[in-house]
Amino acid sequence: MYRNQYDNDITTWSPQGRLLQVEYAMEAVKQGSAAVGAKSKDYAVVVALKRAPHADLSSYVPKTFKLDAHMGMAIAGLTSDARVLARYIRTECMNHRYVYGSPLPVQRLVTRVADKSQKCTQESSKRPFGVGLLVIGMDASGPVLFQTCPSGQFYNYKAISIGARSQSAKTYLEKHFESFETMELNDMVTHCLKALQSTTSEGVELNQHNTTVAIVGKDRDFTVYDDDAVAEFVDKLQEGEAMVEG
Repeated sequence: MYRNQYDNDITTWSPQGRLLQVEYAMEAVKQGSAAVGAKSKDYAVVVALKRAPHADLSSYVPKTFKLDAHMGMAIAGLTSDARVLARYIRTECMNHRYVYGSPLPVQRLVTRVADKSQKCTQESSKRPFGVGLLVIGMDASGPVLFQTCPSGQFYNYKAISIGARSQSAKTYLEKHFESFETMELNDMVTHCLKALQSTTSEGVELNQHNTTVAIVGKDRDFTVYDDDAVAEFVDKLQEGEAMVEG
């Protein structure tokens, strides 16, 4: 059976029971620059590696989006698709606040995003979203971290990585995630940056220009740290590596 006989339409199943266009969308997520997320009992953190299309000639592409005061996300994949989903999520959050006077619960929001993504896998007039999301937020149960996929699946994690070469970051997180529950915020950010560092290409180092950090927790709204604001976290990472080498 030839693969390209079954990937011309999103609604066509292959003889192996696969929707190939959904798999291609999942591959788009794997091609995007990496993002890492983790949570403790008090905070949820995402860090991401930003890319510039033309090195020094252009600005870096944003990787984090504030969705509401209590919620935000990091992405891997097509940024244009992420903007569409971010606009949809912000509208849902505003509508919920207007009607109920309270923040939209994170899991309910993630379920709606997953349903929207799933709908694009069974209508021939649509294509799957080519982006994966790491959504962090605070609700009644505390900090939460969810991953969504173009297939419409979503997962609740203690720590996870998505994007290019994310397996090396997952391996690092698997070794350390059990200590995240009671860990101080700055130490957890450092662990996430170490995991992110393991996904970079040879010769690429994390710096204040290509790294972004976002935090939400019990005593702070969702906050994004870029450029000069993220330098503190990157410097701490580099100081720790220098001590190890010394």
